[in-house]
Amino acid sequence: METASGNMDIEAWFKEHGITEVECLVSDMTGVLKGKIMPAGKYLRGGRPRLPDSVFIQTVTGGYPDDEDLRFWNFAELDMQLIADPGALFLVPWAEEPTAQIIHDCLYMSGEPVEISPRYVLRRVLDLYAARGWEPVVAPEMEFYLVKTNTDADYPLEPPIGRSGRQETGRQSYSIDAVNEFDPLFEEMYDFCEKQGLDLDTLIHEEGAGQMEVNFQHGDPLHLADQVLIFKRTLRETALRHGMYATFMAKPMANEPGSAMHIHQSLRAAGQGDNLFADEDGQPSRMFLNFIGGLQRYIPAAMPFFAPNINSYRRLMPSDSGGSAPTNAEWSYDNRTVGLRVPIGDTANMRIENRLPGADANPYLAMAATLACGYLGLLERLDPRPPLVGSVSGGDLTLPNDVVPSLAMLGECKPLIDVLGERFVRSYLAVKRAEHAAYFRVISSWEREHLLLRV
Repeated sequence: METASGNMDIEAWFKEHGITEVECLVSDMTGVLKGKIMPAGKYLRGGRPRLPDSVFIQTVTGGYPDDEDLRFWNFAELDMQLIADPGALFLVPWAEEPTAQIIHDCLYMSGEPVEISPRYVLRRVLDLYAARGWEPVVAPEMEFYLVKTNTDADYPLEPPIGRSGRQETGRQSYSIDAVNEFDPLFEEMYDFCEKQGLDLDTLIHEEGAGQMEVNFQHGDPLHLADQVLIFKRTLRETALRHGMYATFMAKPMANEPGSAMHIHQSLRAAGQGDNLFADEDGQPSRMFLNFIGGLQRYIPAAMPFFAPNINSYRRLMPSDSGGSAPTNAEWSYDNRTVGLRVPIGDTANMRIENRLPGADANPYLAMAATLACGYLGLLERLDPRPPLVGSVSGGDLTLPNDVVPSLAMLGECKPLIDVLGERFVRSYLAVKRAEHAAYFRVISSWEREHLLLRV
């Protein structure tokens, strides 16, 4: 394990690993890492590095929302202090010089937290649980594609070529040989992850050509969100070193299944470890049912955090889901065609798998949103709909089907806004509307092909 514990002195950790350079990291709303790189000595001597708070309202294209959407914004671009979290301290194992990457929390110079920071939003939700003596536990599953390098954005992505020299074909779910085609890449990936202390569990081949899934051990949501963020960076770097791209787009190829970030979640009594989702006789508890009721009630409004991009909704199309992507917020036991799956297991492992988030979702916000929905269900004592029996694959989409209606539903959901924070939600809506406007200005190849000479 190469992360520093919460009690370990950062300076001592630097000395132990001979650190000469530091990457100071924060996640913006889209999940892109922002920050500063500085010499280790200056980092330790110079106090807290600073960034303008506007880094959190930058769109995925590098732009900003229009002034009309930023009427509530402070145009002074206030400085933030970056506060290192010793529990989010990792090596950069591919760097030539010993380098640390540290995920930071953000405070204004007044000492107030920066409420639009995605990491703070997750902390905010976890604090609500802690105030009631509850402790959420999560285990994310990350799907992704390996693809051939592609430097032309107009050219469709292709599956990669493995050790055999042949291009992979799809529908090789759970194939060991298909994973072995990329053994050199995955051996280096696991080596990097071990040096960073990432709690990876299993690796499998998924349905799509070049599509894989990595599962994480269950644990604290904030810690796991940090790890997902670092893992995505690590995998992309490893793939480049092996002449490929790794992508976490929700739907990178038209005729292949999409990629998800499934989030398994349970609840235990703080400091005790008892699973609050199961009664003494092993049956689902009232808290379990209320949590599902909250998910069902509030997931439609929370979809911008599970499906944050235009591309996200291509994964959730009923006619193109490939039998694995959910199109609903129903629940069932051991059923992968519903949005909320309850795996069969013993009392200690009673949990709910939210299958709606895409691999492109910001892990802090996806975890904050799913836990916020469940929290509201607990507070409001919401009853879930009866569990579904049988397959609902390819059924009607009962959730928002695009970015615009999705954002509209979030903007009108006061209970969710109150839990996540009004300034954060308004900022997030402004960023996502700006991204949609930028997308809408692009003329696609489909339009050129079908409209250019026909209409």
